[in-house]
Amino acid sequence: MLMRPGQLLLLGALGLSGCVRLGPDFQSPGEAWTKHWNSPTLEQASQQRLNPDVRQWWKVFGDPVLDQLIAESDAHNSSLKVAGLRVMEARAQLGIAQAGRYPQLQQASADSLYVNRNQSGGSNPQNSHFWQYSAGFDIGWELDFWGRFSRAIESSDASYFAAQANYEDALVLLRAQVADTYFTFRTTEARLRVARENTAQQKRSLEITEKLFNSGQNAELDLQQAKTQYLGTLSNIPSLEDQVQRTRNALAVLIGQPPNALPELVENMGMIPLVDRAVLQDVPANLLLRRPDVRAAELNVAAQSALIGVAETDFYPSLTLLGSIVWSGNSLGGTPNNLDLVGGPSLSWNLFDHGKISNNVRVQDARLQQLIEVYRDTVRQAAREADDAASGLNKSLERERILREAKVAAKRSLVLASAQYREGYSDFQRVLDAQSALLQQQDNYLISRSDAVSNLIALYKALGGGWYSAQSKVDQTTRQQMERRTDWGYLLDEPATSQPGPPTPNKVKNHE
Repeated sequence: MLMRPGQLLLLGALGLSGCVRLGPDFQSPGEAWTKHWNSPTLEQASQQRLNPDVRQWWKVFGDPVLDQLIAESDAHNSSLKVAGLRVMEARAQLGIAQAGRYPQLQQASADSLYVNRNQSGGSNPQNSHFWQYSAGFDIGWELDFWGRFSRAIESSDASYFAAQANYEDALVLLRAQVADTYFTFRTTEARLRVARENTAQQKRSLEITEKLFNSGQNAELDLQQAKTQYLGTLSNIPSLEDQVQRTRNALAVLIGQPPNALPELVENMGMIPLVDRAVLQDVPANLLLRRPDVRAAELNVAAQSALIGVAETDFYPSLTLLGSIVWSGNSLGGTPNNLDLVGGPSLSWNLFDHGKISNNVRVQDARLQQLIEVYRDTVRQAAREADDAASGLNKSLERERILREAKVAAKRSLVLASAQYREGYSDFQRVLDAQSALLQQQDNYLISRSDAVSNLIALYKALGGGWYSAQSKVDQTTRQQMERRTDWGYLLDEPATSQPGPPTPNKVKNHE
């Protein structure tokens, strides 16, 4: 059986469709140093153990209140919800790109027209009126000769995974911020307690000197000095109370609540814990590349790389298969109804674009190079953050050990100065100096503990800890609201995803 030329052309076009993909294939922009990176500072500040999991690094503190706050922030924080909804948006955008695999034009039409025709002049003027009907279906399918649609799908696929990485990055930042704010709150409350205790102690000294002055046993100078120190310490309390209120409000917003008392915070009022090492389950180089923002930057490179191929397809002709089925008829008697079948290929080629296509390719390539540099800078900044946090942890722990001894010495100095003053061996100034030193050393000690905890949190954040969550990216209430407005089909279901790692073209095929 011989095939007609049109059939041969159609088979040839279908055979070649999708065989060529213009543009560069994605290559990771990573640099050699990222494969084995480490630093002596980081080695000193970390140790490798299986537990706790770096994805739940806050468990090292053993604080149930912190566990509860992080769980609430995961469920209610608005910024995290927005990041989850952006994943759904990117998933829908991927569905738009995947539609390019199918005929781009699939259009049905139907007409019913009334015609009133009046003919005048000539030898046989006529008046007629009738109904004219038609129905048709048109189809147009641009074949993917040069990879225009497959590259667009590749780009949207990478953008989808970049949105997921951005969601995980939002988790990392949120959990670190909740923990840091929580321990800042506890530190400020501890500083407030110390200030109140010292104020009470200085008030007793003021009352004693006032009695001694009134009885003529002391000079007014001692009274005024005691009063000055007492009022100076007292003036710190409103500022610390304001800090407590502001920190509590910030914590409330992070967990998705309006500013309120947060009664769960009163359950743990002890000294903030000190952890002298970050517990890691992998080498720092691997953790660095697993950081969600690093993976997002690499996926953005992959998405942009594919867009160069999309732009290059405009250099070449496009072949579209067109087809129509049209039925037409009318209400006039004796006239036939028509059924037309029309089909064939259509070739279009933009030959003279005056540099528009080539410059568009250059634009896409320049954007790719920009994103490559953004990726490299992101990795370098991540390494810097990890090294800085490790150094901060080591040095703040050193400072904490020194200040712990200084605090004990200051407390003993006050006891001795007070005893010598009562026995008449020293003047009141030594008591005032000892009281001032005690307050300063106690406050410095609390701040040093807070610095150590903040640096530990920063180290976990710098290595991407806390990126994983088993909860759905769209909570049930939000999902119900969206489904009442729009038919989302299966797109709001939690898709299957692979473990984090370097992106590859078409990495996941089953997430539609």
